[in-house]
Amino acid sequence: MPVNRTCWNCGARTDDDHRVRCDCGEPLWLATDPEAVPGEWPASIESMWDALPLLGVEAPTPPPGVSTAAGGTPLVRADSLDTEGVAVHVKLEGLNPTGSFKDRGTAFGVAAALEAGETRIGTVSHGNMAESVAAHAAATGMDCTVLVPADIADSRLAAIGRYDPRLVRVDGDYGRLYYDALEVGREAGVRFLNSDVPWRVAGQATTAIETLAQFGRGEGEFPDALVIPVSSGGHASATWQAVRTLTAAGLLDEPPKLCFVQAAACAPIAEAFARGDDTVTPAEGGETIAYSIANADPPSGNRALAAARATDGAVVGVDDDAIKRAGEQFAGAGLAVEPSSATTLAAIERLRSDGVLDAGDEVALVATGRGFGDDGVAVETERIDRSALGTLFDAAPGAEGA
Repeated sequence: MPVNRTCWNCGARTDDDHRVRCDCGEPLWLATDPEAVPGEWPASIESMWDALPLLGVEAPTPPPGVSTAAGGTPLVRADSLDTEGVAVHVKLEGLNPTGSFKDRGTAFGVAAALEAGETRIGTVSHGNMAESVAAHAAATGMDCTVLVPADIADSRLAAIGRYDPRLVRVDGDYGRLYYDALEVGREAGVRFLNSDVPWRVAGQATTAIETLAQFGRGEGEFPDALVIPVSSGGHASATWQAVRTLTAAGLLDEPPKLCFVQAAACAPIAEAFARGDDTVTPAEGGETIAYSIANADPPSGNRALAAARATDGAVVGVDDDAIKRAGEQFAGAGLAVEPSSATTLAAIERLRSDGVLDAGDEVALVATGRGFGDDGVAVETERIDRSALGTLFDAAPGAEGA
């Protein structure tokens, strides 16, 4: 498959299949071709693979098994969640195979790796992405390494470890590990499917494509806004790439407003938006129940910021009390979502007061996941310091001849 990548910021292009960031420092994404997009919305979408043609990229062939089941999640009208005169629809990403939208990006990344003849993948995550990568690796027989913080909770280890990846606890600056892993992985022949690499972004773009297709039913009606939790900025970037391509292809007259939500205790992108900045400054980061989106130094923060501004959207922070209330409201509607997903409903009041949303608007909230469960299994882990990352794959399974 073509591997051409482009930078959203400076427009630079590369054919290097292993480059994930531009010389300007910003993340790359797969180049899209609006002319290759079908001229009409699909009649039905059974999985993310049915949605991918609308992104204008040549997708890899999904391997048999769990990757074929990613996507195709329902969009439901939840009138009991209507707030401030805004009509609410919910995209239920918790119904993906491992319980989150991460399966979309993982499925694309695993398929691309296998198509390139690679057998070793990894990720830096202690949440839904770790579980997703481990599960998809298990299904395809790939060697998988998951780098987690040294103080990870046992319940999270259990959720990841049931798929039997190589689990490595890393001491030191976990935020910098995102970048270190990409560099070491390239040298060791391990494709790291981190939060905003091009393959993951392409797969996760299908969340927005499906949502728009399901909302309009092919009749040209679309939500006024998409409201999505934001952490690294990878899913926000994917949503922007989708609506940019669909607009350029003529399937959207204009993109919906892209509204991103963070937990107020750790909200560097929301704070940059409020200040009117063009770049995101790393935050100190505080404790929050929405731990899965508490990213103090988001690698695609600038791209998420640009996406909100380009679509007349916004980035806002909501506090834990509001998140808890929103979670209870979701449960009252029969929908169990993790706290990071509850932020979307909590944000509506703020978006209304800021004038981003109006009474009578219809919005699609992306409930990104159902969260972790603890199955009580014993998990074997290794432990290293971040400074020793370069030696990690010296004796890893499959390292010979890599």
